[in-house]
Amino acid sequence: MKRIYVGNLPFSVTQEKLKELFSSFGEIEEAMVVTNKFSGRSKGFGFVTFVEETSVAKAIADMDQKEIEGRKLIVKEAIPFDPDKPRTRFEGRGGFGDRGPRRDFDSRGPRRENRFRRDTSEGAPSEEESTEQEN
Repeated sequence: MKRIYVGNLPFSVTQEKLKELFSSFGEIEEAMVVTNKFSGRSKGFGFVTFVEETSVAKAIADMDQKEIEGRKLIVKEAIPFDPDKPRTRFEGRGGFGDRGPRRDFDSRGPRRENRFRRDTSEGAPSEEESTEQEN
């Protein structure tokens, strides 16, 4: 019994449709589309478990990069999740980890030290005068 990973699935693909897509390669024990537990919407990937191991190689060879509903499938042998394997934060994900070096914010020009400086023009009280008035 071997399991394959099927990624980049169209969101409209259901478990029945996934099973139908791969049934020509051999007997399928289980076809599973991973869904969001709150909304029930597909996450865009799933797994297919074949009864015979020879079916796995045929399915990977024929279905990898095949276009289904405008999306190219990613089909490869599934790797079992190892809960004891140490994971780094953001491992294998886009987003925060792929930002590159921090931008140099000083390149935008001189930094204003005090954006909310009091008006010291004629007629406005200076800092010394305003503290004297408060006392």
